[in-house]
Amino acid sequence: MPELISKYPEVTLQILREAGARCGEGVEQKILTKCPPARFCALPSGELCVYGIEEIPLMTQITPGELARAASTEEQRPWHDSMALSLSEVILLGATFMAGLLVARLWSGRGRGAGSGK
Repeated sequence: MPELISKYPEVTLQILREAGARCGEGVEQKILTKCPPARFCALPSGELCVYGIEEIPLMTQITPGELARAASTEEQRPWHDSMALSLSEVILLGATFMAGLLVARLWSGRGRGAGSGK
């Protein structure tokens, strides 16, 4: 049965309750017996244990070292890291924008002169 990590464990527990899970004190723990009772949820199809970030050391299925290794691998980097622009790309983007402004200004000046009959 899964152990879950949530930045907002209370919100996660509330969502599970609203979806029909029985969570909290007094719910029989058949498989996840080491889960803190306040973090335990039972569903017809299984059990869940919801841990907050600060509770990671209490987990029995995943160690803090495994999480650290997973978080530091290249494949696991957040999407915004891979979308970050390099300095040369920022400079090129800025130069293209400035060139576009210059062309637009020159073009708008030509249009005014042609329609004035000069």
